[in-house]
Amino acid sequence: MENTDFHRFLDEIRAKVPIADVIGARVKLTRKGREYTGLCPFHNEKTPSFTVNEAKGFYHCFGCGAHGDVIKFEMEAGGVPFMDAVTKLANKAGLKVPKFSHENEEEAKHRSSWYEIMELATGFFEKNLLLPAGREAFEYLDRRGFDDAIIKKFRLGYAPDNNGLCAYLLSKNVSESDMIELGLAVLSEKNSKVYDFFRNRVIIPIMDKRSRIIGFGGRVMGNEQPKYLNSPETPIFNKRKILYNLNYARDKAYENKRIIICEGYMDVIAQSKYGFEYAVAPLGTALTEDQIQEAWKICPEPTLCFDGDSAGIRAAVRSVDRVLPILKPGYSLKYVFLPDKMDPDEFLKAKGAEEYEKAITNTTPLADLLWRKNLQSQPTATPEQKAMFEKNIYEEIGKITDEKVRGYYLQDMKTRIYNEIRRPQSAIQPSTPKNVYSPKHRTFHSNLNVKRSLDENVARFVLSAFIYYPQLIGEFEEQLGMFEIPNTELNMLWEKMTNLSHEHEQLTSEIVMSELMSSDFSKIVLSLWELKMLKQQNLFITKLRDEISNKILEMQLGQVEKDIKECLRIMETSESFPDDVYERYEMLKKDRQALLDEKNI
Repeated sequence: MENTDFHRFLDEIRAKVPIADVIGARVKLTRKGREYTGLCPFHNEKTPSFTVNEAKGFYHCFGCGAHGDVIKFEMEAGGVPFMDAVTKLANKAGLKVPKFSHENEEEAKHRSSWYEIMELATGFFEKNLLLPAGREAFEYLDRRGFDDAIIKKFRLGYAPDNNGLCAYLLSKNVSESDMIELGLAVLSEKNSKVYDFFRNRVIIPIMDKRSRIIGFGGRVMGNEQPKYLNSPETPIFNKRKILYNLNYARDKAYENKRIIICEGYMDVIAQSKYGFEYAVAPLGTALTEDQIQEAWKICPEPTLCFDGDSAGIRAAVRSVDRVLPILKPGYSLKYVFLPDKMDPDEFLKAKGAEEYEKAITNTTPLADLLWRKNLQSQPTATPEQKAMFEKNIYEEIGKITDEKVRGYYLQDMKTRIYNEIRRPQSAIQPSTPKNVYSPKHRTFHSNLNVKRSLDENVARFVLSAFIYYPQLIGEFEEQLGMFEIPNTELNMLWEKMTNLSHEHEQLTSEIVMSELMSSDFSKIVLSLWELKMLKQQNLFITKLRDEISNKILEMQLGQVEKDIKECLRIMETSESFPDDVYERYEMLKKDRQALLDEKNI
């Protein structure tokens, strides 16, 4: 029997055999809320510290630390081998036991031991947070407003700046090969020694839906890079399939008929502190189709909560591309963009839970975001541009595989196109989309071009620099988000590079070149003579960083000057004084002065 079939069969046993029934046959259980409690069968106790969670399918003893699923309980409580336990439970569920190979059995035992190793590592990190070496980490969490209850709930810890974890696990007879396979340690190419993967970081354990530890997130306490570091892919951890905190958020999300997907696990923890216990987050990657479908199992319309900055907007746009092909009747996404470029943690600290509740209730439907995405990326001044706009938006709708959903989207977009694009300008009533991109939703004079284009030569130089030093992508992503790259190929190259930056924790020039040259981008990369020049000059990163900053600054100044001239032209030629243009004009003058001050520093 294949390994995937084997694991599927074991999951079927876990799903069909109620763990409370199996344990209840040996232990007197008392129901308390969503859990059962009783005296632990694995050690002598007078006060119950043994719990059984039916929804999550595991038992846990707070006294001796015993933890596992229904199969493990049958093995340990009944004192029977793995296959005997599986056979007994399969018979209880009315399942026919397939023929397993010895390798299947050994792999299942090994997989179970991996979770135990991750549990050992979690305990080590938790203990170190309370030791003198973890004082800085503890103070960092305190500054973030995370009290003892939050630290305990999310099992936050600290990875010391040494090889303490490796030494600890070796003392527990954990092999170095298992440490490396689980992403807890790395093998040095220089001296072939094994070192801790996480060092001098606050540790956030990542759990699967059954609350088993499958990976870790590490957060620096200062401004070092990378700020966040997640466990690498392992046999039990696939970050593209996991939503952080789903194990805790699931029940609360069911109760509130709401699930919030935000950008990072610190935002999730912060929301929990304020009572919003149904928040989850992807793990350092753009939201994937698998993660969307996981959220749909709980709530048909998850709320995606993004910072109101350009990076948050791009993340939202990427989610539109991911969700369109898998849309189905009754299932969609809705969006919230927090004002003033704040993340949920900052917003809650500044304005409190009541205002946050108002913010996440004021959502933007997926259809509105799809419309705005296309409207802001494609000018519609001329008949040809309008035709291209229609072509682009219909192509996007064509990605929807469900025929009924696609039909309704087509009808909706045709209505919008008629009302806002095809009808005579005098007949159009300006509409203000709620909660899309800008929290102020200011509508400017229709003749004022406020979009800023990035000069092609500047774009070529900047993108070449990013290929040469990929760590610069994250530094300048927000600044570049203020511009449009008119050249389609260069714009697509920029999108590809930002995606690579989000997908890789430690992106190198070699990885970028490999990804680009093995795709449709090889032609445009080969045409970048600027990249060849950079390789010849071998400039230091600090020099390139300064050059990029100066070029962007010059572009901003140039565009602000153009916008100021356009405002003056409109004010001089308008029959009545345009208040909105004057307001824009005053703002632009302040922008120009700020840019000049920055240039003269």
